[in-house]
Order: sequence, then structure tokens, then C-alpha cells
Amino acid sequence: MTITQTLPRPALSRAALARPAVSDAVPESAVWERACRVDDLEPSWGEAVLIRMRQIALFLLSPKEVYAVEHEDPARGAPVMARGIVGSRGDRPTIASPLHKEVYDLGTGECFTDPALLLRTFRTRIVGGFIEIEFDD
Repeated sequence: MTITQTLPRPALSRAALARPAVSDAVPESAVWERACRVDDLEPSWGEAVLIRMRQIALFLLSPKEVYAVEHEDPARGAPVMARGIVGSRGDRPTIASPLHKEVYDLGTGECFTDPALLLRTFRTRIVGGFIEIEFDD
């Protein structure tokens, strides 16, 4: 399921990139897209999916905890985040870029090692055994 095609990414502001993984507020223009079955993912291991011509890295941390982030490394632009190292800082789940080991919060996209960097995150949900990712239209 891993993809290797590099796609252009539109420029977004830091505020537009930051999204919590879980939120009660759902924008009216939000659209949920099915990504894959929960059973398709291995715990604490990333997989890349292509949805709406965007590469998204998915991480299953528990049967009910799934995170989705931009597959593109914010520091280098390479599509590698699904191959990152899953970990934590306190109670916050993290992903370390496989290139230069910048560490990002999986829920907010904040970079612990370089505050100037931000990894785009997407809200997720599990419906009928499938992982869905929220996109704003």
C-alpha cells in the first residue's frame, strides 16, 4: 500500500496546517473519505495512502486510536513520514522523521525539535471497521 509518487503541495499558513486529531467541532464543508480497513494497519507502524491526490501517512496506535498526517516531510519535502519512528513525549504520541529525526506531535503536528516546522494533521474516525479521514472542501 506504500506509494512513491511525489505530488506538489499547496502553500499553507502555519495556522491552516495545525489541526487536532480529534475535535467536537466539524466544519460544514468537511468531507470524510474512506482510507482503508483498520485491519490493514499494523500497530505503531505507518502506511501511506493516496486520497484526493494527497499522500497521507496513517498510524494505528491502538484499535481505536488512528492518526493521519501529511506524508511529506516538512523539513525536506520528501514523501517519507509513513516510515518514521513512532514514539511519545509524555502522554503525547509522536512521529520522528526518518531523514533527520525531527520529532512531531501526531495530534497537533507541532515539531518538538524545531518550532519553525509543522506537520499537517488530519482528523480520523473509525466507521464499520474502516478508517476515514476528514478533508475540508
